[in-house]
Amino acid sequence: MSPGYRYLPPRPYYSPPVTNPAVTDQPLTQFVLYSKPGCHLCEGLEEKLAAARHLPFELEVRDITTRDDWFQRYQYEIPVLCQVTQAESGPQEMPLPRLSPRAPQARVEQLIQTYLGQSKAE
Repeated sequence: MSPGYRYLPPRPYYSPPVTNPAVTDQPLTQFVLYSKPGCHLCEGLEEKLAAARHLPFELEVRDITTRDDWFQRYQYEIPVLCQVTQAESGPQEMPLPRLSPRAPQARVEQLIQTYLGQSKAE
């Protein structure tokens, strides 16, 4: 392997939600990241979201190559970060504004903080 190269093993289509270890009385805001193996933009956003674990949210990573409906919907748009909201009809996903791949960690955390606590559809 060349210096600076990092092998990332394939990820399952479903990653168990990553949660904040801090105890909270309120339900955590849930986010879903649509991704696929080998997508460097996806890996970069996933790493920034993992670094924001001190914020109270859950993250589920979904590999779009494992389900045709996900692939058809997101193949040209990944990475796509969605917030899961609770509506009368059940959970719904709302895509969040797309971040620049060069967005600093602080901007990613600012985006997450904007949506914390907004888990109910209005």
